[in-house]
Amino acid sequence: MQNQEEIYRLKNTVQDLLDEAKRQGASAAEAGLSQENGLSVSARLGDVETIEHHCDQGLGITVYFGQRKGSASTTDLSPDSIKETVSAACSIARYTSEDEYAGLPEKELLATEFPDLDLNHPWGVSVDGAIALAIECENAARTYHAEISNSEGATVNTHQGVHVMGNSLGFLHGYISTRHSLSCSVLAQRGDSMQRDYWYTVARNSAMLESPAGVGKKAAERALRRLEGRSLSTRQCPVLFSAEIAASLLASFIGAISGGNLYRKSSFLLNALDSQIFPAFIHIYEQPHLIGALGSAAYDGEGVATKSRDIVSDGILRSYVLSTYSARKLGLHSTGNAGGVRNLTIAPGALDYQGMLKQLDTGLLVTELMGQGVNMVTGDYSRGAAGFWVENGEIQYPVEEITIAGNLKDMYKNIIAVGNDVDYRGNTRTGSILVERMSIAGE
Repeated sequence: MQNQEEIYRLKNTVQDLLDEAKRQGASAAEAGLSQENGLSVSARLGDVETIEHHCDQGLGITVYFGQRKGSASTTDLSPDSIKETVSAACSIARYTSEDEYAGLPEKELLATEFPDLDLNHPWGVSVDGAIALAIECENAARTYHAEISNSEGATVNTHQGVHVMGNSLGFLHGYISTRHSLSCSVLAQRGDSMQRDYWYTVARNSAMLESPAGVGKKAAERALRRLEGRSLSTRQCPVLFSAEIAASLLASFIGAISGGNLYRKSSFLLNALDSQIFPAFIHIYEQPHLIGALGSAAYDGEGVATKSRDIVSDGILRSYVLSTYSARKLGLHSTGNAGGVRNLTIAPGALDYQGMLKQLDTGLLVTELMGQGVNMVTGDYSRGAAGFWVENGEIQYPVEEITIAGNLKDMYKNIIAVGNDVDYRGNTRTGSILVERMSIAGE
């Protein structure tokens, strides 16, 4: 992509959409356009398995006729297609019921400053180069130990996309971002015991990726340590969620304080603003302007400016997570979260991974969760799990075929510690999280 030229061209296309909506009688409109390209290469057992080139584009427009709303989308950016897409959106809007909460964001909330967040780092890796990286990664896993018996392969992905959005309030902006990753999945076998595990690395800048050999080695280690897993007898005990799993606890929390669940009254944290949800040492916040981070953006999916803010401080819920529509339904203002939170962070404590195991002392370390057993209305939590049984701060043996259960309200209040072993590979940044007591259902 010729970066600025491409953004300029696509901004003109978005403006054409908005102008066409006005010509067709819309009182307001918003539009978004994206163009993406990338390469995905996978190798298995030392041979190339797939090579995929990606090239996608699409645009969508939402129009308003007063409080009536209509939306349409297309992948064809020709002038005739733009006119037809706008016409389809207008036709839908004319026949929909009025919704008093529908409409564009308040103009004063729209982003007007666009800092360089360092999101664009093209990776000029060739197909042959990507193949070599995938094979190197898989070979590192397959040769790590004789008990690595098979492989599901290694995959290299590189992606670049340009995104432009605008509305009839005068907002019009675009940016380019990249995302690169390398992953590996292998199987280990010892007698009748067989286990699969994986590892991956992801970053906006390929220079920040873990080495292929390191990813392969980690995948092999993770598969090997799960061999000869056992179940547990039913009991109650402390549970330590590893960093990569702990993010799911925060995802459930964010779901519970998101506008859609709140105005539908389908959240276990209904009317919980300014109440104690976590212990006093818990601090949860957004950092949407972190340089080069995977969740960074100057504005949300509606053009509302993002900003760093506390969601929880001193364990108290300070703010909800709201889009324009959900905020109006609740009589509040958008928090800049159309499309979700960005770089959600829970402040780490003083203990590293080994320190967290010592703090756990005797209990369950969870490294994998299965199923979707979270009731957002009641907070009841029940999920299949696998991990390790820990005694005196030391891992004793792998555990499988168990279910962990509790209620999220109790789990949040009974968090004992948050580790500083932070996983930076996603939009949620958390270390391992230790919960004082949960129910374990096993044998």
